[in-house]
Amino acid sequence: MAARDRYSRKLECSRCGNSGFAEVSEDDNPRRQNPGFLVDEMPAGFSDERKSNDPAKYMIRCRCGSVFPFKQKSHYAPGGEPRA
Repeated sequence: MAARDRYSRKLECSRCGNSGFAEVSEDDNPRRQNPGFLVDEMPAGFSDERKSNDPAKYMIRCRCGSVFPFKQKSHYAPGGEPRA
């Protein structure tokens, strides 16, 4: 079983300004076809709209009804940047 990379990612709604940090993880083996992306903890006011194993296809819903992709331009928590 492969180890998991864990990091925090700031989610911010462009419509209402709601923000918070999501705790996420993915497989640390770059040779795997599927990164095994999971949102382990979602901040208050956000929910899953469409789950995906690929962070580029994972969609988030804000409490105001706005839907946006997880992989939007956003800020990372200090020390939470993903490793290359």
